[in-house]
Amino acid sequence: MAHRIIDTDHGRDEFVVLLGNLKLPFTVEWVQGRDRTRDQNALQLLWATEVANQLGDRTADELQRDWKLRHGVPILREESAQFRDTYDRMIKPLGYEQKLEAMRIVDVTSAMTVRQMVRFLDAVQRECLEQGLRLTDPDPALASYQHRYRAKAAA
Repeated sequence: MAHRIIDTDHGRDEFVVLLGNLKLPFTVEWVQGRDRTRDQNALQLLWATEVANQLGDRTADELQRDWKLRHGVPILREESAQFRDTYDRMIKPLGYEQKLEAMRIVDVTSAMTVRQMVRFLDAVQRECLEQGLRLTDPDPALASYQHRYRAKAAA
């Protein structure tokens, strides 16, 4: 499905023009807020690679699927009735290993907003640090960005 992030008045004006030029009928959906960022995605992959190298018993892909299941699914279940209903009906009854396999194809982090991805990364970071694993600190710009979204979520 086509999508775009609109974060300026000019972007909104361009989108209104686009809508005015679309052939009828069409369907529009929107989410308040911003999609997760490429920097957040890159940080998740970096952390998974670092942890995989430190543990030596799992791949980065296996860690990401585990994190999606244990940290990401609860966030989406809490905030999306549609996700919760579908997950509970189709995936929740499965065993742990089957759920991990399902995480290969289920949109979890890719469906998250920036705020949800901040919560996800915070949970992963907290877990890793509690286990004594070393993680690269986020780029200062990303850390500042995440701090702003963390503050908005708390308000």
